[in-house]
Amino acid sequence: MSTQTSANTETPTRFLLPSPTPQSLALAAERLAEHAEDHDREGSFAFEGVAEVHSAGLLTATVAERHGGPGTGLAGTVEILRVLGSADPSVALVTAMTLFTHAAQARTGSWPAHYYDQLLADSVEGPALVNALRVEPDLGTPARGGLPATVARAVDGQAWELTGRKIFSTGAIGLRWLAVWARTDEEPTRVGSFLVRTDPVTGTPGLSIESTWDHLGLRASRSDDVLLDGVRVPLDATAGLTDPAATDPRRDPSLIAWNNLGLTALYLGVAEAAREWLIGFLHERTPSALGRPLASLPRFQDAVGEIDVELTAAVDLVAGLAQRFDDGDAQAGEHSAAAKLIGSRAAIDAVERAVALVGNNALTRHNPLQRHLRDVLCARVHTPQDDSVISAAGQAALARHRLSPGTTHHG
Repeated sequence: MSTQTSANTETPTRFLLPSPTPQSLALAAERLAEHAEDHDREGSFAFEGVAEVHSAGLLTATVAERHGGPGTGLAGTVEILRVLGSADPSVALVTAMTLFTHAAQARTGSWPAHYYDQLLADSVEGPALVNALRVEPDLGTPARGGLPATVARAVDGQAWELTGRKIFSTGAIGLRWLAVWARTDEEPTRVGSFLVRTDPVTGTPGLSIESTWDHLGLRASRSDDVLLDGVRVPLDATAGLTDPAATDPRRDPSLIAWNNLGLTALYLGVAEAAREWLIGFLHERTPSALGRPLASLPRFQDAVGEIDVELTAAVDLVAGLAQRFDDGDAQAGEHSAAAKLIGSRAAIDAVERAVALVGNNALTRHNPLQRHLRDVLCARVHTPQDDSVISAAGQAALARHRLSPGTTHHG
């Protein structure tokens, strides 16, 4: 697997974390798939699924080698998320958030060493899910600009008190660490992430979770609201605390590439699961009037061929860009937004084609295709959304071909 690099020099860690293997990944996916339907139906968080992912060494795959981890790069992460996405995309999504956090730490070291060591210690003891909580009711997604309403107030020069509400907080009920995006009440104000370590036994004073997640897809991700009412964190438990007018760390090209390619791979995994179910259905379905399986008919063969070609091309695009990124090709990161759009559209189109081909059997709750359809539609909501990708691409293309003063275009 590709290894991350960083200019950051830190004291070698005392931790030794397991390296995932293709076999452990396949076994974890097999076990996740056994319970995916039940968790979707109940809208329940897959604690046992997260435990399986942890046992396979997947939750800490992107921990840097200098911290005692395997240092899996983006290409390896893309493969992990695609396989997990085919089994249970909700578990894959909470896994992705944790993998992205470790990968970012490997690159930037933005978490203070003491707190990151504590996260690693928690990861040795058991599953230590972590997520960056950024979205708010009034602000929406911060990717489109604005300051958070969540406020951090300094108390007695000893701690910060966090107050606010975060929505769409993926895996909220299972998180061990929360990186809460907030602004300070100072003058001038600063913005950044405040690191909250939860206590699964006694609870965290001032922190509560409101069960608001009743979504069409990814129901088991339990992306509920997190309420903070004077939650205390130490003064140094911050990451990236800076002037809001400064360069936004969210614009880090590496962070963008990891999110774009990693999450797209997850949804391509969903579409691959739909394709496999469709193939099995067509081999098994033998209408009495036909006397042979639907898979024997040219019309169905062509339709499956369309789906297979579309998914193969999208998977190869995402995997290829991820490998190029690991190899140091900056252009691969620049192309990741386009790959997200292409890959997400391919995944959605493939599942919709499968549904149209199967008909009523595709939409019955007894079969998984309706679940794959609901899950894959969630690909559209992740930042950057299609309109942002298209607008940015159009502006960049036009800027590249802007005419020099005094020239004319003949056409």
